[in-house]
Parts: sequence; C-alpha cells; structure tokens
Amino acid sequence: MTVSDDLEPAAAERPRWRRVGRSLLIVTVIVVTLAILAALGTDFWLRSQLGGQVQQLPSAMPVGDRPDDGPQDSLNIMLMGSDKRADGSIAGQRSDTMMIVNIPADRRSIGFVSIPRDSWVQVPGHGPAKINAAYSWGGPALAVETVEKLTQVRIDHVAVIDWEGFKRMIDLLGGVPVTIPFTVTDPYSDRTWKAGKYEMDGETALAYVRQRAGLPRGDLDRIERQQAVLRSLARTTMTRSTFTNPKLLYDVLDAVTANLAVDEGWTAADMRNLGWSLRSVRSNDMAFTIVPLKGLGMEQGQSVVYLDRPEGEDLWQAVRDDRLADWIEETGTGLDDVVD
Repeated sequence: MTVSDDLEPAAAERPRWRRVGRSLLIVTVIVVTLAILAALGTDFWLRSQLGGQVQQLPSAMPVGDRPDDGPQDSLNIMLMGSDKRADGSIAGQRSDTMMIVNIPADRRSIGFVSIPRDSWVQVPGHGPAKINAAYSWGGPALAVETVEKLTQVRIDHVAVIDWEGFKRMIDLLGGVPVTIPFTVTDPYSDRTWKAGKYEMDGETALAYVRQRAGLPRGDLDRIERQQAVLRSLARTTMTRSTFTNPKLLYDVLDAVTANLAVDEGWTAADMRNLGWSLRSVRSNDMAFTIVPLKGLGMEQGQSVVYLDRPEGEDLWQAVRDDRLADWIEETGTGLDDVVD
C-alpha cells in the first residue's frame, strides 16, 4: 500500500536511523568473526593473513583527563561507521553511525547503545555541534573524547567499519531470509515491497533497511526492519555451512577484516581472545537500545536531535556498572526483536 502524503513530513523530519541498523548488523558480524578466528587457534597462517589486513588507527584514543576504568575485565567499545575515501582511507570523514558496545566481565551478554549522528552535544575545543562532526574535526580520538565527556563512560577500544563488508558477506552466505509483514511503497525509489517471505541478497537487504519514507510508523517501522535483518544475518552466519566450508569461511572473514579499522592498542591476539570469551553468546543474549531522546530542533540552520540528559544518566550509569543488557531488559527500553 502507498502511505498517504500527510504522514510524509513527520516521517521525513525524524532522525535518520537507517545507518543505525547497518551498524547493528556489522557489530554482529564482528562478534561472529572474532569467535570464528578464536576457533581457528592452530591455523596461524589464516589468522595472521586475515588479522594483518585489519587497519590500525594511530592515536585513536584521547589523552589527558578521562573517566575511570570500568569493572575489571569489562569492555566498552565505540563502534563508528564511515565510508572509505577513494584512496582507501577513512580520514576526514564524518561518522555515519556511533554506538557504544558494553561487554560485561562475565561475557554472558552484550549491550548496545546507539547515539544518533545528529545529537546536539558539546565537542571539546569546538563548542556545541552535531556529534558526528567530532570525527571529521579530530578523528577517532576527538569522537571518543566527546562521548566520554557526554557519558562519563571509559572507552576501551575503537572500531571503524566500512559498509561494503556487510553487503559482500550477505552475498557470500547466499542471502538472508527476511519476512516483510505488510506491503509498502518507497516514494523516493518508487519501489514496492510486497508482503511475504524473501531471500535477500546484500544489495536488496541494504535497500530494505535504508528506506526513509513511506512507512506507516516512520522510524519505528524502519528500526523493526533493521532488527529483523540483523537477527536473520546472525542466525544465517551461525547455522549454515560457514564453519565447515574452508573457502566460504575465509571469504566471509576476508569481507569483514578488509573493511575494519581498530585502535592500535587493540591487537589481533586481544580480538581473538575476546572472540573466544564470547563463544557462548547468541543473538538472544544481545540487547539493543537508543540513547534517550528529548526531541528534535534546529540549531544554526540544521536539524538536530536533543538528548534527554536525566534519563540518559540512568543508562550511562548502567554502562559504568557493567550491566547495560540487564538495564535494557529491566526498563523495557530495548528495540523490538523481530518483525512478524
């Protein structure tokens, strides 16, 4: 069905969450990749070959006063998404996605907090601005410093993702099954998504989660789409012949590691150890939420998102206490699991 025009302005004015969904998908890919690398413990050549193509980001962490460390063995990872430049670099780009990933010391769950790219915050040394400008002005270090000042959460590592790895991985796996619950038309692309069950390739899946207008509930419907594709990708990766087909395994890992950059303090050995420690985590152990929002507005002629600082403080305290996933469940603030 085509949504009436009177719903379009409201939907168009809402924050653009489409890239948030892509980041969630990539996080799952990273976690699965780390677990697979750990399982290959005796195959040194394969590990060194794939680990060697992960780009190292020099000076990616801020210096000076920083929040205290979290509980021992816990990890807070800042994930950012940014398309590579023509020369293959990511320097100078604005981050399309920003997310804090909390991995508690007991390794029984993973919590994810998405921060909208248009969030209006204080950027150290620059004053009020959209949060994604920090990455453009000062690279990962300024982006981390901005988030640490905002949240008082100590960030342990940084990962920057290019989106081509996601699309290629879906294609390598032969597509992902997705159920479209109702027929809807995208007025921008003039594409109609008919209700039913589909096997989507990488390009189709990206188009599905990127739709910005024409959805009856706007961003809520888009977020549900993203979550459905996320969990489908996780299930597909873990249940198909990925682990038993050496060539497919290598190609999947190659697709991810060739599009991943991390801080220079995060070694390949550290990532493998983390992957092994997460080997028991499944998709239902992952909890996703978005930082509490106060509303939308205009600043300096641009549309921005205002954060709800009092409610946000409760969330960030849960991260500092190493219990984000539990907090999301207790407060019922998690994103919907599936679309059906």
